Amino acid sequence: MTERIATRLYIRGPLGAAAIELSAAQTHKLRHVLRLGSGATVAAFNESSGEWLCHLSEIGRGRSVLMPVEQIRPLGMENNLWLVFAPLKRVRLEWLVEKATELGATALVPVWTARTQPERLNRDRLDAIAIAAAEQSERLSVPEIFAPERLDRVLAAWPAERPLIVCDESGGGIPIAEALGSLPPAEPAAVFVGPEGGFTDAELDALGKLPIVIRVGLGPRVLRAETAALAAMAVFQAITGDWRRIRPR
Repeated sequence: MTERIATRLYIRGPLGAAAIELSAAQTHKLRHVLRLGSGATVAAFNESSGEWLCHLSEIGRGRSVLMPVEQIRPLGMENNLWLVFAPLKRVRLEWLVEKATELGATALVPVWTARTQPERLNRDRLDAIAIAAAEQSERLSVPEIFAPERLDRVLAAWPAERPLIVCDESGGGIPIAEALGSLPPAEPAAVFVGPEGGFTDAELDALGKLPIVIRVGLGPRVLRAETAALAAMAVFQAITGDWRRIRPR
């Protein structure tokens, strides 16, 4: 059994026999935050190569190199679960991205709804948060973060094979556990949470007419948007997602 490695780095690009030159930010993290020196053990990973044990062969001012030694975790099947959401204020949005990554979201899809409060999305910042969360949670991939789009455009291009589980705070949906119990496990799906203030009646009517939409309720209490998103994702993972598998020792 291979011992778990505390330091993990997400690497864009193939992993294998070739040396990996790290970015200035990664070098800063290893040298100044983690205080690692040459010879330290680091795990490098991504969604196309799995996870590799590496040795830090050299580290200097602004530059460091990893030498791959062996693959310690091959590619594994991850649930194909998207989170669709109306953008929130910055601090709450960053928290949502971090936690959705930990819960296994494979894509984060921001949409502008009628009641969405205008907020600028810094996708580079959100991508960095998602990478850090993936490194910490020992997953092998980082969710793709889509550019924000209007709801009507997102729905017009929606893939027919991906059910859209809409969290309906109006009381018009069926209990989420009941709805998810009828879905086949490990199939593509998406959870959709609206803005603070909820969907408009017109939006709910339009969503309800789409064959890919499943309107669900999250119990008797009114939840904040970020709470609803994580609650729905957790229920999905428990009933039909990857919480049906155990974490390897």
